[in-house]
Formats: sequence, C-alpha cells, structure tokens
Amino acid sequence: MIRCKPLLGTYVEIRAKNSSGIFNSFELNEVINEAFSAIESVQSLMGFHNPDSELSKINERAHIETLAIHPWTFEVLRIAKEIHEASSGIFDCGVGSKLVEAGLLPNHHAVPRQVWGGLTDLILEKPNHVRSTKPVQIDLGGIAKGFAVDKAVEILKAAPVDSGLVNAGGDMRVFGVEPHELQIRSPSNPKELISIGSLQDGAIASTSLYYSDTASNSSRSPLVNPMNMEQIEFIDSYSVIASECIYADALTKVLAISNNSSHPCFTQFSAHGIRIS
Repeated sequence: MIRCKPLLGTYVEIRAKNSSGIFNSFELNEVINEAFSAIESVQSLMGFHNPDSELSKINERAHIETLAIHPWTFEVLRIAKEIHEASSGIFDCGVGSKLVEAGLLPNHHAVPRQVWGGLTDLILEKPNHVRSTKPVQIDLGGIAKGFAVDKAVEILKAAPVDSGLVNAGGDMRVFGVEPHELQIRSPSNPKELISIGSLQDGAIASTSLYYSDTASNSSRSPLVNPMNMEQIEFIDSYSVIASECIYADALTKVLAISNNSSHPCFTQFSAHGIRIS
C-alpha cells in the first residue's frame, strides 16, 4: 500500500507491504494513518513557522525560565547537541536568527536583533526540561524531519509491517528484507536521476539546491556555517547514509559545510557521506 500526504513542508510518502497476511487492507491503512499522525505530531511540536509550537515557545521563553517540554522535543534537542559536540560545532541548529534575517524564516513577535546563543547555550535537564543561558533561535528543520521519519518507521515496524519505507522529500528510511534502489537527482540537472546502489534497513538524507537559483545567491541559501554565521553557496549534492534518518539528515550539514566525508563524526555514527558534483 502506498499513501502520500503534504507534511513537513514537503510531500511524505509511506509504503507498507504486508506479505505475511497479518493485516487486511483496512487494518494496514489504519497503521499508516497512525504513522502519519506521528509525523503530524512532530510537525506540531517542532515547527519553526508555527508561532504556537513548542519550539517557538522555547525560542521565546527558554532564556527566561525553565520549560517542561515533550519527550520527543527533548530527544531531538539531545541528539542535536550530541551531533554538535561530535562535529566540533559544524552542526548547530541554533542558526535560526540568520535565516530569519535573510527572510527564509518568519520573525515571530517582531523579535529584535540581539546577540543570539546557540546549542551550547541550551541546557537540557531531565526529565524533559530545557533552559537557555542566552536568547536562542533554534531551527530544528531537517533534523526534526528526520526524527519524524524515524517515528513513522518505528510505528510501522511495531505493527508489525513486513517491509516498507517513509520518504519525506529527501529524507528516507527503508526497512524489511527487500532492498530499495537509491537514486539521487543530479545537482546540475534535477530531472536526471543518478543511481548509487540500493539500501536495506537504513536511512538516507540528501541536501542540494534543486530547482532553485539560490546557488548563485548566498543571501537565499538555507545552509549557514555556524563558525562564522554566514550562508554558504553550494552547487553540489550531499547525501548521508546512516541507520536512522535523524542522524543522516543532520550529518548532511556536516558534509556540506566541511566538504569532508572522512570527518570523525561519520565514523562515530556509523554513517557514510556521498558528494555528487
């Protein structure tokens, strides 16, 4: 069964196969609905564009008071800080202020310009509390999308669905005994698909400026180097294969910014980087 819904700023496709006959078509459809509901919950909790999301409340209030947050939000922030440390600061989703300044993200509540903190200023306290030593503009964006894909797969596997995939516009995770062919769009010609092999029980995330003129205009680039807070131009395609989509997505930023597929954090997270020029 194949279903598709507009979510996470893209189209999310879920494929689920039930060769064992445990479910009839109605029951399989209900499992897919549950997977979509999990994705919708992640979007509701961690969407930067939603001024009432939990993430927006963190950005607005965490430097003023300690906030109790949803376990999923806490987990995404924990992993974000883990990757931040492993990448020596190359990955930092605390760059939202730069994207707001560039007009790529909304300026909620007309927040004035100021000195912003980053992930290092965000303090996580168990159970599921967060505070910040400085005002922050955290943009979970891609890493939350990867997490949403993982949660959907978790629900499908627990059902149990034999095999399938969840694809959220460049963030994809597959599971089951059947390998899935991997194709990446050519950065010079997005209509051209480049085959890079197949994947079984794993995740891949890709980033590029497909269908965009932003490659020649850094003010519109969505990728920010946290070392100097400058948006970077890039014309290549960067992909990362990992066991979970949250890590695959976050590490595409490390690969694109460092241009180093041998960075130690790839080994730490058992990931593999692919650059297509």
